[in-house]
Amino acid sequence: MAAIHLAWIDWLIIVLYFLFIVGIGLYLRRYTRTGDDFFLAGRRNSSWVAGLAFLSANLGALEILGWTGGTMKYGMFVSHFYWVGAIPAMLFLGLYMMPFYYSSRIHSVPGYLKLRFDERTRLLNAFSFAVMTLLMSGINLYLMALVLRTILGWDWHLSIWLSAAAVGAYIALGGLLSAIFTEIVQFFLIWAGLFLVAALGAIEMGGFEKVFSGLPEAMSRLWATTGDASQNAMGVTWAGIVMGLGWVLSFGYWTTDFLVVQRAFSSKDLRSARLTPITASFFKMALPFIIVVAGLVAWRLAQVAGGDFQLLPHPVTGEPWNDTALPLLIARYYPAGLVGLGITALLAGFMAGQAGNVSAFNTVWTYDIYRVLIKKDASDAHLLRVGRITTVVGMLLSVATAYLAMQFNTIMDYIQAIFSWVNAPLFATMLLGMFWKRATPAGAFFGLIAGMLTSFFIFLLFKLGVMPEGLGRALTFTDNPSDMSRNLWQAVWAWVVCFGLTVGISLFTRPKPESELAGLVKGLTPPAAGERTALYRQPWVWAVLSALCLIALNVVFF
Repeated sequence: MAAIHLAWIDWLIIVLYFLFIVGIGLYLRRYTRTGDDFFLAGRRNSSWVAGLAFLSANLGALEILGWTGGTMKYGMFVSHFYWVGAIPAMLFLGLYMMPFYYSSRIHSVPGYLKLRFDERTRLLNAFSFAVMTLLMSGINLYLMALVLRTILGWDWHLSIWLSAAAVGAYIALGGLLSAIFTEIVQFFLIWAGLFLVAALGAIEMGGFEKVFSGLPEAMSRLWATTGDASQNAMGVTWAGIVMGLGWVLSFGYWTTDFLVVQRAFSSKDLRSARLTPITASFFKMALPFIIVVAGLVAWRLAQVAGGDFQLLPHPVTGEPWNDTALPLLIARYYPAGLVGLGITALLAGFMAGQAGNVSAFNTVWTYDIYRVLIKKDASDAHLLRVGRITTVVGMLLSVATAYLAMQFNTIMDYIQAIFSWVNAPLFATMLLGMFWKRATPAGAFFGLIAGMLTSFFIFLLFKLGVMPEGLGRALTFTDNPSDMSRNLWQAVWAWVVCFGLTVGISLFTRPKPESELAGLVKGLTPPAAGERTALYRQPWVWAVLSALCLIALNVVFF
């Protein structure tokens, strides 16, 4: 049964949105003639366009439904994933790592690993990234279907396949250029459509202060309860937040995940590429005022015994389903005529994330796997055809992983586990590759394998309930870690193992000659020609301003 009745204007908004995004793909097809057009949007975007697309690619299931439901479980601690877990890494990417990426004219992050290390390291990362991207893509499809199921009452299977068809159509037609244009539209839809949920919820509670006042101590502050893991809802200390989230997972995602970095590659010049993540950081900082506030409103409503706000049961476990919180809030607060905008905003968010996953997947598959292993002499036109076919295949595989994602009650725990397997050890490899010329191909390859396996086996031991008690306490520094706490610490250990092993092996193996590392390693890369521009257009100025805003937010909500 549908949760609400949609008026004709609501249906019109939803239908027009789907027609619009497919129409963009058809229109931009005429501008997608080469591989650079399809995979890198022709490298012609400004920092604002690339920056909004950079953030929109991340504004999928992870941000919207996942963290609204996650707030019901972890409270204010979710804000760490926006502030500590994003902003420092985004600024570091713009200031220090983007010059290496952009100047090497690569198509993908695995492409950098090929130039810096060797083909086997590139292929290892390409395959692991492709698998991770398909898993993430399935999560987006699953949560898009959840919205259609929760609000409209549609069948699960119809919802999943309709979502996959719409996203696949406009990416296959226009490639990254199509994805970026629709991500810009989706960015504004998300803000316009979802801000009112938080605002109307706060009004019902009696104001924003009432939303935060009276919360359990374990859910109400950012840092005050992190001295003891048992005192906060996430079951983690400040060390786990700083090391696991602020350092390993954050930097591992924002500086190496090709899904978001690809948007910066589409910039028209190096200055715009560096400004891309820095511009996005300001909008990223503001998102908790929508997502976290909405989650806290849902938590308060759910606490009222016999109230009219009840989470739907999970289709597999039957337990209250945190991920249904935001659709139910839309059903609660939006009147007929406005609810279409709310549903469209949710769908826009998921389709933005899905478009990011699919466009990144087809680039990595085409350039870093197909061209390397299957057809080394492929022409540009041939690679363009392969990219479009890969989009369709990727969408079909995403449908399969959507059914896998359905097995998890709180999707954020699943997502962070995936990041700890792939991105956490990769960050150690990239850091050593860019800032230590002595890092060798052998060290990078075996260190990366060891880091990935470390994280995955820690996850399995906890998931299967066979982790020895003493070892579990030593790995997480607490007796009863939450799922999220375990994810943070397994990411730390993956990074430590990869970093340590890479250094150790590199000291006993032959490095690449310095002549092959020019432009790829700090100290061997000539500084970019300084572009004379006003102070307010300099990347470091905006990075400093973003950092000051971040410090202020952490002080206010300490």
